[in-house]
Amino acid sequence: MSDISVILIDDEEDVREAVTQTLQLEGLEDIKSFARADRALEHIGRGFDGVVISDIRMPHMDGMEFLKQVGEIDPDLPVILITGHGDVALAVEAMRVGAYDFVEKPFAQSRLIDAVRRGVEKRQLTMENRRLMETVGQRDLLEATLRGRSQKMVDIRKNLRTLALSDADILLLGETGTGKDLTARLIHDLSSRKDKPFVALNISALPQASLESELFGHEAGAFAGAMRARVGKLEHARGGTLYLDEIGSIPLFLQVKLLRMIEDRVIERLGSNQKIDLDIRIIAASKDDLSARVTDGAFRDDLYYRLAVASVTLPPLRDRMEDAPELFHHLVGKAALRQKKERPEILPADLNAVAQTEWPGNIRELRNAADRFVMGLGLPQQAVTEQADDLATQIDRFEKNVLAATLASHAGSLKSTYESLGLSRKSLYEKMKKHGLQREDFAEDGDD
Repeated sequence: MSDISVILIDDEEDVREAVTQTLQLEGLEDIKSFARADRALEHIGRGFDGVVISDIRMPHMDGMEFLKQVGEIDPDLPVILITGHGDVALAVEAMRVGAYDFVEKPFAQSRLIDAVRRGVEKRQLTMENRRLMETVGQRDLLEATLRGRSQKMVDIRKNLRTLALSDADILLLGETGTGKDLTARLIHDLSSRKDKPFVALNISALPQASLESELFGHEAGAFAGAMRARVGKLEHARGGTLYLDEIGSIPLFLQVKLLRMIEDRVIERLGSNQKIDLDIRIIAASKDDLSARVTDGAFRDDLYYRLAVASVTLPPLRDRMEDAPELFHHLVGKAALRQKKERPEILPADLNAVAQTEWPGNIRELRNAADRFVMGLGLPQQAVTEQADDLATQIDRFEKNVLAATLASHAGSLKSTYESLGLSRKSLYEKMKKHGLQREDFAEDGDD
């Protein structure tokens, strides 16, 4: 997080110094601190690539007024509020009107760092989406982000475009690395809830003992160690979207409560009888076959059927290998920007190797390969997995992958493609027609 900017506002100098030191220990260097919120506003704009941490009670301009003015500048900028013990209700109200999160004095360093990390991830995604929109102009955000010209990806984008505009809960299925997290965020960003919170929770990453409190929140004294009231993820996401990754890991006793919440859209914090209405969308994800877990008795069938009303299965890369060359080309460009290096030349042989290699880690593994390629380490020496198909099918697949890789490397230029492959123009046309390849699918944006 070293290249992330942080604006810190607190009228107490010792608090500013303590928070600054905590952030610096995490590698954050660009920290601007202010005693007054109105002076910090001068440094905030839509291009600010970071997060804001602000006290809620300050002279001149308090945290609520500051939050309102930040929202007028950029409603997507994450603002983390620092509150006193008696300000929890005020902080909850602030989150309803746009605050990203809050931490309560005295707070543990880990609590603040966790909030900053999540805020940074949200801001980076927001800024990347804006850059994408500026770059692609009228191109659809789904097509620009969930790349691929295979029929599988065309169908998935069409399905997601419809689902995003609805308010239905969604179940995302797919192997590790197929893009479930990115897809969940895209659904939120394309929905009517895009200006409300997107709250993500990886269920498998939390101990079961704290999972119920993490989801539903708790009141002070609800259990041993619950010194203060806490807002759960469900309540935090009010008006927006809650993304539950690895939903198959949720214990059975919590599946009952989650099902009741999905059906009634009402929760109670632990230790409370007060009902809290929720306007919330649930996106759940799993890398496992949930229907098999239902059969094994590890997952409730009623919860599964409730979540699976609208489901999307993201295909592994091996099932859409024709997309691999284009994806690698795109990922190398992003890796070069991220590493601040000149984009290396990608030869047709490189793209052919990409197209002939199975990627068990899917797009995540391909992205790692692109990072290594930009660093000058070349492509990983992975053996191409032998296919079980007959010889003629394997030859056809090889020919199609070579054609697609060469077209991609020459941005759809037919002349460059048939010359580099030693084909005649007519022969290239015939082979492209045979394999269903179209020149315009490989042209640069705006190229005729």
